[in-house]
Amino acid sequence: MPKPGFKSITISDAVYDRFFDVYSKNREKMMMRGVSSFAGYVTYMMEETMQKDKTFARYAPRMESISVEDDRVILKDNIEDRIAEITIRGGKFFCQLCEQEHCVHVGFAFSLPEVYEALAARGMNKRG
Repeated sequence: MPKPGFKSITISDAVYDRFFDVYSKNREKMMMRGVSSFAGYVTYMMEETMQKDKTFARYAPRMESISVEDDRVILKDNIEDRIAEITIRGGKFFCQLCEQEHCVHVGFAFSLPEVYEALAARGMNKRG
């Protein structure tokens, strides 16, 4: 039974092991973010995912992912009825449509899990 004010959940051993492995490898970085336990790490990751989902849900009707490659992301902006190409320029994302590093298209690209996989494949980690 969990303590009052807490709930317990059941996950598979494989999922637990993956989370624990990542937590163990990033323990120092997580401590700097105020996360001092494995339970805190899982809570942190759940909150981060919910925030990304909230951002994704807010802009999903507006944008669609067309393609994610190792050095660019192609999006369809349904409001503008235009295609936005996000490329990596000087180690940062750059929207060719808006000609900016910070725009709604770049923000949407960061909400896509495939983007993090492509960045990791290039040896880049944009999560901090």
